[in-house]
Amino acid sequence: MEINAALKALAALAQDTRLRVFRMLVQAGPEGLAVGRIAERLGTQANGRLSFHLKELVHAGLVTATPSGRFIFYAANYPVMNELLEYLTAYCCAGQSCGVEERGCHPAGSSIEGESRV
Repeated sequence: MEINAALKALAALAQDTRLRVFRMLVQAGPEGLAVGRIAERLGTQANGRLSFHLKELVHAGLVTATPSGRFIFYAANYPVMNELLEYLTAYCCAGQSCGVEERGCHPAGSSIEGESRV
């Protein structure tokens, strides 16, 4: 991950609502959630403000938006999330191996290493 992409992702997460939404989508799994369900879980309304926050997460590459009929499903982009985590921890343990063979989050059905979601 390039530094500019890391900065964009971190900036997107540096806001209360966006961080809460992103964590919610990570927990929801690769199928994601519709806007109405996200709003319901946040205890807010599905309005322009929520759409703005989702757009910012999509723009940062942390979230994908997939239209399905009348709905748009938002899901965490696990490969990008994992790239960000790798970028942030690249030199942990004084540059020595931390003993972790496979890093990152790879829920069943999510895309790994650039593979597309089905």
